[in-house]
Parts: sequence; structure tokens; C-alpha cells
Amino acid sequence: MLSSFLAAAAVAFNLFGLPSEASKLTPPVLPLIVRNPYLSTWLQDAREAPWNKWPIHWTGQEIGFSVLAAIPTTEYVYPLLGRPQDSLLPPSAQDGYNVSFPMYMGAQYDASTTNLTYRIPAPSTFPGSVNDTEVVLSFLCPITPTSTLRQSIPASYLTVHVKGSFNIDIYIDVNGQWVSGNRGNRIVWDLHQSKLSKSEKGIKTWRIKRETEQLLTEWNDRAEWGSLHFSAPSDVRHEAGTSALLRQRFSRTGTLQDNVDDRHRGIMEEEPVFAFAKSFALNTSSSTAPVTDNVLFTIAHLQDPVINFAAARGLTMMKPLWSSWFQTDEDVLAFHYLDYKNAATLATNYSSQLAEDAWQSGADDYVDVVALSARQAIGACVFSGTKEDPILFMKEISSDGNLQTIDVIYPAFPFFLYTNPRWLAYLLAPLIEHTLSGQYPNKYAMHDLGAHFPNATGHPDGNDEYMPVEECGNILILGLALVNSLKYDTDETAGSLWSSLGTDSFDANPSVSAFALTATGRRGGLFGLDDSWGGFIKGQKQAQKWIHQSYKLWKQWTEYLIEFTLEPHNQLSTDDFAGWLALQTNLALKGIIGINAMSEIAATIGETEDAKFYKNISDTYIAKWEEFAISRDGTHAKLAYNWYGSWTTLYNIYADSLLCFHLDDSSSSATTSSAATQLVDGQQKPIKSGGDAHNRAGFVPHHIYKLQSDWYDTVRQKYGLPLDSRHLYTKSDWEFFAAAVTSQNVRSEILESVALWVNETNTDRPFTDLYKTEEDGGFPGPNFFARPVVGGHFAFLALERACGGMAMDGLAFLNE
Repeated sequence: MLSSFLAAAAVAFNLFGLPSEASKLTPPVLPLIVRNPYLSTWLQDAREAPWNKWPIHWTGQEIGFSVLAAIPTTEYVYPLLGRPQDSLLPPSAQDGYNVSFPMYMGAQYDASTTNLTYRIPAPSTFPGSVNDTEVVLSFLCPITPTSTLRQSIPASYLTVHVKGSFNIDIYIDVNGQWVSGNRGNRIVWDLHQSKLSKSEKGIKTWRIKRETEQLLTEWNDRAEWGSLHFSAPSDVRHEAGTSALLRQRFSRTGTLQDNVDDRHRGIMEEEPVFAFAKSFALNTSSSTAPVTDNVLFTIAHLQDPVINFAAARGLTMMKPLWSSWFQTDEDVLAFHYLDYKNAATLATNYSSQLAEDAWQSGADDYVDVVALSARQAIGACVFSGTKEDPILFMKEISSDGNLQTIDVIYPAFPFFLYTNPRWLAYLLAPLIEHTLSGQYPNKYAMHDLGAHFPNATGHPDGNDEYMPVEECGNILILGLALVNSLKYDTDETAGSLWSSLGTDSFDANPSVSAFALTATGRRGGLFGLDDSWGGFIKGQKQAQKWIHQSYKLWKQWTEYLIEFTLEPHNQLSTDDFAGWLALQTNLALKGIIGINAMSEIAATIGETEDAKFYKNISDTYIAKWEEFAISRDGTHAKLAYNWYGSWTTLYNIYADSLLCFHLDDSSSSATTSSAATQLVDGQQKPIKSGGDAHNRAGFVPHHIYKLQSDWYDTVRQKYGLPLDSRHLYTKSDWEFFAAAVTSQNVRSEILESVALWVNETNTDRPFTDLYKTEEDGGFPGPNFFARPVVGGHFAFLALERACGGMAMDGLAFLNE
């Protein structure tokens, strides 16, 4: 299987090793270097030339990051990225250079890569047969579902590819805005040179940090601790100094002086920049045939500690996960630099498979939507813990900065189910550990693990944001989704295509996580690959170990729902910007599905009486819910039970299908991949509860799906499906949850509306999930952007692999 993946990866690379298919959608902002909430650099105004504006952090703060190209003997210099021309214009006769602009050919992107392509005209002194030189800036932030080790490294690649017949020089610099949000802070820097293996060039690395770091502190969502490491091969030229002086010198000479200005100062005080320059000798013979060449740079932002966590052992400064394999910064930087080809192969495998699956699931537009969403979803996360107990911390970017918000993890979880379910387990781990330790006083699930990232200090007073039914329902659904992802009979029926790769080792030691990374190994010549996730025997053992460790919590959260979910009192749902509301139809449904999920969680560890009890309650509740929820004319679900004339997008019905509750009892997958099971004589047996409720089609009746699908067709607006009848705005994550369980025609219409919005919206930040469905498609207020909830855009893909691949078959009635 791995060999076929590598073959697919090779096909997806063209001459430069770049995505071969042109991107169809043109979003206003594109990811460049996106690895975590702090190493998060984007191309703003992405529908225009990349030299119109500086790149930005997701906050919108501009970052010093510039690229220039110069043609020797012509005195012409060409800005490629950022606004380095501000240091060059207007040139005078004695400056020795002229500023011109290349032809920008546009951007291509996939899940891990963004490529910016330019053409630079041949000098007038060259024969007319000489073609333009092509320059590609290729930004690779590899998503590697088979290698958590690689995913945990907060570093990215920038490769400059050139193809032409005349010589060209390339310049690139960064400034101190990468290490602080406060332009007045002083920074320090040095240049470190490292020897690699005998067969490899060495690397030289600029190291930049604040003069006085403030551990675990932010300034306007920017980290005030940690070091930027900007690396290049040892044979390029380097220089640190005042931005204008370096850019002007390169423009005159095409090179740098290998000098380091050691006058440490403020970020914008005679703005110090840290630059490399590379000369490409493409004119090597009398032939005009183009020559190709490239140079590789890496950019890393290393922090230790990464999170302050109120763990069971007390307040703990958490180390980065990568430090479990690498003892020093130099070790991880060298590994990352030398690992480019491996990382690119793994990332291309993922991107290619994702593109294929998305095309089959939706259309070309859906390929681009999920490609744009992938780096953003994982880019809100920081890997921490140890190989024995890995943890993934998530920041609620832009909305309020909470840490480990359950109702942010929940909309993001289709991305994790499709890509690597173990990362979902690592997201839930600190919530479970903290709550089990007794540091949270309420009986319902906590809203978040800390008021602001990176301090996961909890809420010992119990005064977190009040979403009790929401969070209990969310975490129970997440829990069963995780358990189901572990249970599959064959490689082809795994919830994630990459789950079955690796060894089937299992560590029963209760002091080690059920999902430890201690068995990380080597396959196909690649170091640092995860062992398998789940499987027929291993998966059951992992699920049982995981549930046993926290079973009392799952029961506690379910008991809360039994008391409060059928008729939820005045409270917030995840859509808190819409305000408090009692008797929310969609919220109640989530809680009821959560109770039903608990029946299967209980059955997984042989708690058959609990399983039957929760099943009977959820069956009773869903019948009552239908009486309360549906409009008098039977055409749609109301926003609230008592709000006649209202309607809602019933996105929580998605969980009913994802967890396979929609399948008839006669369905084979309902008794294999995801149905409640008990252990009898060491064998898995399905639990059969009696009662009339099991004679209907599905847990949530199929006609509810049908009427909602039909309703969405009537209320869809120009840019998508509004959230409910109160406003003409939507949440894109919930649009995809809802669309995933509609007819094929309705799904296609909603996708087309979202694609139109991507191309036309005037929002100026990374992919927003909250936008107007009419007018300019802009922010409705509040302004949400760069949030990991866009992982919900993977809802189609996660559903199509659920239930052993049978989930969509169970929705065939929608197309009848």
C-alpha cells in the first residue's frame, strides 16, 4: 500500500516538484508558512500581485518578508514578494539599478503547498530566441498523516525554483516582526553554521529572538518568546543589516557581503533584516535551452516551553513534542532541512489523495476548498507532551483565544477523522486529564481549558462560558467517533486511509497512553513513521483501554444530558454570537445524539446494562424531540420549539450519520464497523435492544433528513445557506455538515454557493467561517478568521469513509 502511495506522489509532481493542476478558486488570502498559531504567515490581497502588500500574520499584522530577483549586467531588479521596492524607489541615476516588475502568472495550491509563479523577460542583449526565465516560490508546510513526528516540528520550507537561459540572482530577507507583535521590542541575533553529513552541504542559520523574552506571553496574539531560525545552504551569501541598505546593495551587485551587523536594536530601529542571496548560473553554454536549478530555505519558530498546563500533577510547563526525538534545536533543524524530500513525498501523497477524494465527493471547487482549509485547521495547534503521552493543544484563533475549546474542536473534527484520528485523541487528552484530576467543579463538560492560549490553567471556579448541553453533546459524539475510527476489519474500511499503515503493537501498560508514539518506526526507508491506528483486534484493545481510564466522566456528562437536553433551558450554543436562547431545536438534537453515543461507548467495554439504559432513553427522547422540533406544516425544523415561523440549519443531524445511527438494523455495517458491541467469550457481539424505536429507519427518522434537504433548497442565498431565520449570515463549517446529509443536488448547490463566495468575498483575512450570505459576502461582525473550525469543510470526506464506507449508502433515500 505504501508503495502505491509513493507512486501516486511521484505522478503528482511536475518538473519542479510542484502541484501539476491549476487551482480554480481565488481566495483573498493564501497560506504561505502556517504551522501553528505563532508561525502563521499569509499572502494578503492574494488576487493581486504578491508585491502589492507585505505578507501578514493571521492577525492582519504585516510581517517583514521580502524576495527580490536581479538580472546581472542589466541593472534591473524585480520585487517578487512583500514590498522591498519601498527601499528602492525612486532610483536615481547613481544608484546603479532600475526597478521593474515581473509578469505574475498566479498562484497554485494544494493541502500543503502554495506556489507563486513569475516570468522575468530576457535581457534585450540576448537573442530573440531566448525565452523568459520562470521563477517559482514554493512554500511547503507538509501535512504528514503518517508521521506525527514531522507534523510536530514547527518549521516550513521555501524552495526557489528557476528555469531559464540567462543568469539570475535571488535575494530573500526576514525581519524581527516574526518574533514579537510589538514593533518597539529589542531583538538579538546571530548566524550559526552547521556541518551536516559528509555527503551534504552544511547549513547557515539566522537565529533571532527578543532580547528579553516573556515566557508564555502574547502581545496581540503574537508570541513574545521563542526563536526564529531562518536557514539556507552554506554556499549562499548572507548579511544582516539595515533593510534599505541590504536591498539596495543587492540591487546594485546581485550579492551580499557575508557580514553580520552586531548592533542589536529595536525591530523597527534602522530596521534590521536577515538576508540570504543566491546566484543561479543558467547561461552555461551557447545553447539557449533552459536550465533548471533551485535553492532550499527553511523557516522555524522554536519554543520551549510551549504551553502552561494545569495537568493532574499540577501546573506544568509543557515541552514541545519534537523534543522527545531531538535533544537540541540544532538537531531538529538539521533533521528538518535534510528531510525535505521525505516530507515532500509524504505531503504530496496526502495532498494527492485528498484531491482525488474531494473531486469524487464534490467537484473541482471542493478540491480547492479542502486544500485551502487543511493548513488552517492544523495550523491552530501545537504538539506537546511526550512519546508516551502525546498532547495536541488548539487555540481558538481570532474569536476569543480560548484554549482547547470543545465546541471548536467539534466542528474541526472531520479534518482529523479523515487525516489522522490519533490527533483528535491528542486534542481530547488534556481535557480528560484535567477534568479527572478534579480541577473543574461542574458536572457538565467544560467549555475550554483556559481563557487564553497558551495558558491551559482551566477554570477552577467553574465560570467558563456557559454551554453545558453543547459541550456534553460535543464530547460524547467526539468520543464515539474516535472509538469508531479504531474499529475496522480491513485496510479499505478504515476511517482514514493512512490508519492501517505500520505495526500492530499495543502497550497495555496503564501508565502509557492508549495512543502512545513509542512504536514510531521506519518503513520504506523513511524514519519517524507512526504505527497503525486501530484495526480489528488492536482497535478494540485501544478503545477499551481509553474508555476504561475515563469511563466515569463519560457517564457524568451523559447523566447531565439526560436531565437537561430534551428541553434545554436558556443558554448558549456553539453559535454564541447569535445570543442566548431556550429550547433550541438543534442543540437538543445534539444532546440526544450524545446520549445515544454513550450507549455504544458503554457497550465497547461490556457495560451492557448501561448501554441498554442510555439507548432506551435516547430512543424515547428522539421521538419526543420530533414532536417538539418540526413546524406545524411539517416542512422544516424550527429554531426553537416555541418559535413558530422560524427555521434552522439542522447541522447536528450530521453526527447521526457519521456515527452510523442512520443505518437500518439490517445494514451489515451497523453490526460491524460502528454498532454498539459487547464482549462475549472474547468475541464482539452486537447489542440488540428491544422496542418499537428500532423498527423505524434510523435513529433520527429518515423523513427528517428529507424535509431538511428540501427546505435548504428553498432558503439558500447567493453565497450559501444561512444559519437560521434570524440573520443572513452563515457558518461555513455548519454548511458543510448540513450539506453532507442532503440530496446530491442540494449538496452541489450549496457547494457552488460557497465557491462563489470564496471568489467574490471582500474579507481580507485567512478563510473566515462566519460571513454574509448576501451583499458583499463580508464579515457580519464579529470578525472570525483563520479559525481551525474550517476542518468542518472535510465533512463530506469523513462521512464517506464512516461505517466501513457504508455511511453514504445509508443516505441513498435522499436522492429518490
